[in-house]
Amino acid sequence: MPFMQQDPRRLVWQQNDRYLWIEPWGENSLRVRSGRHLPVMRNEDWALTEPVAESQCHIDYEHHQATLTNGKIIAIVNQKGQVTFYRHPHKPLLQEFWRLRGEIGEDESSHGQYVSALNLEGREFRPIQGGKYSLKARFEATEGEKIYGMGQYQQANLDLKGCVLELAQRNSQASVPFMLSSLGYGFLWNNPAVGRVTFAQNVTEWEAQVSEQLDYWITAGDTPAEISRAYALATGTPPMMPDYAMGFWQCKLRYRTQEELLEVAREYKRRNLPISVIVIDFFH
Repeated sequence: MPFMQQDPRRLVWQQNDRYLWIEPWGENSLRVRSGRHLPVMRNEDWALTEPVAESQCHIDYEHHQATLTNGKIIAIVNQKGQVTFYRHPHKPLLQEFWRLRGEIGEDESSHGQYVSALNLEGREFRPIQGGKYSLKARFEATEGEKIYGMGQYQQANLDLKGCVLELAQRNSQASVPFMLSSLGYGFLWNNPAVGRVTFAQNVTEWEAQVSEQLDYWITAGDTPAEISRAYALATGTPPMMPDYAMGFWQCKLRYRTQEELLEVAREYKRRNLPISVIVIDFFH
């Protein structure tokens, strides 16, 4: 039987060995963590490196659901543990994808939900060797939504809706698992594991191949600038580039010897061509 733990700092849901924490994490922002056999979540903050000011959130516990409000974002957890995020009480931003059978009509929180033989939950934990899990987080896809961000991939798509992206760093690929939605929210997948994300027309699915708990951060805002600012305040801002690096950079795939590199530098000096940085790239 699930129950809500009345904690003034966070919304806590538990059913048997399944736990869910939702807590304020900066202005208009929430951090969500979930796990198995974890009454206390692991305290690694991963990408959420910056201290955030305490938020004046409000948590309301009712018979069939609990609601956490932090500024412009609202999270509602129903009795079975499904999470829905709102900007306004009647305008969902993001809803977990659940397809269960035999639960519709059992309580008021099931009203209007899907009946399905798939028996899929929005948070999936598959045990693997070493006491860890291969985990997935699924969300409903919204028609007309446009998705931006996620770092640098070798593709021409600005709108990532319909894309499948590997969550891994490679030569020529920089994976930054933060997306910005045209619906007015930003989402950070805060799991430092190789995985993938699928922005399909029928479901959004995030996957981590090896992890101990599910962890993500979500923020709501009126503009992309406001959302990006909240992300920067939670994860850190980039340093200002030093003056010595503000000029021309030369990058070459390979210099075979040190003398070859120095000869290039001398030639710039001989011709009085300003240069700030010479990049020794690959094969060095």
